[in-house]
Amino acid sequence: MAKVTLKSLAQHLGVSVATISNAFNRPDQLSTDLRKHILEESEKLGFSGPNATARSLRTGRSDMIAILLSDTLEYSISDPVANQLIKGIAEVLQAQGKDMLLLSGAKAVHSTAEALPDGFIIYGSPMNHEQLDRVRQSGKPMLSVDCNLPGMGSVNIDNTRYAYDIAHYAMQKYTGKVAVLGLRLIDSDRVCRMQPAELYDQDEAISRRRLDGYLAAAAELQRDLPADQIWHIPVNTHQYAEIAAREALTQHPRPQILLCMSDRIALGAMSVARQLGIRIPEDLCLVGFDGIEEAERAYPALTTVAQHSDEKGRTAARLLLSGEHQQNVMLECELRLRASC
Repeated sequence: MAKVTLKSLAQHLGVSVATISNAFNRPDQLSTDLRKHILEESEKLGFSGPNATARSLRTGRSDMIAILLSDTLEYSISDPVANQLIKGIAEVLQAQGKDMLLLSGAKAVHSTAEALPDGFIIYGSPMNHEQLDRVRQSGKPMLSVDCNLPGMGSVNIDNTRYAYDIAHYAMQKYTGKVAVLGLRLIDSDRVCRMQPAELYDQDEAISRRRLDGYLAAAAELQRDLPADQIWHIPVNTHQYAEIAAREALTQHPRPQILLCMSDRIALGAMSVARQLGIRIPEDLCLVGFDGIEEAERAYPALTTVAQHSDEKGRTAARLLLSGEHQQNVMLECELRLRASC
């Protein structure tokens, strides 16, 4: 039996090729009965639908948007902030009939999947600059989230401002020693303290902007925040957070304020404080940053900056699909004052 094609099926059913295509790809264009009839006949004849690859070559579109992640796929899916951002993007893409492709910036080799998407959302400061150059050369629409790239629109929050706000709040409320559990402040895969020469860096990474906010609040309130009270944590996990928190909380004298650059780090610190018999908030003011759901359920509930990552994702997807991807959008956050400080 000859292979059934879109054209031969249309001739067999006495309808146009466009009608067959709509039955599979745009069901809202047909009556329910007609679409049902076409799909039933297609199944009988062994026709599973129009060739997606051929359609993509013909139209120059794949109806697919890629998220270019700065980290591995495993890390990005497990990280609660990245997870919420991806969820927000997915909501908009699904409503527009688009598919989503996740590309890891941690992958060293050239992936053929980079040629598939109609556009790109760059999430986080790219680690793989060769990959970013290839994507740029495609000439397809793109914008960045949580980073600023030359000649590209972006969706961000003011990390310096909100880090300043939460640090200022904590330092006005508590008068004791201040320490910071930072995230990816330097290029090291080990938990370590900062060196004085590393405090002020022109790097535009999110973590550096948050550190700038903490340092500004300390300077304004005339509080000491030396380099040896700032910890670098290489990966946003409970394991690394607990290592840094244990070092910070077993000092003499012990910090009374712990400024954490993520909620996940703060929750790891909360666990260590509990093990050491340190009461929160009586002995220790603990604050986070991100506004993940787990922070609200913690005991005591975590004081943090809620940055609404899902809305950040929705905003990025809308801008890309609407052709407004050259805009630079700064979203608002909110300080959520809870029992931990």
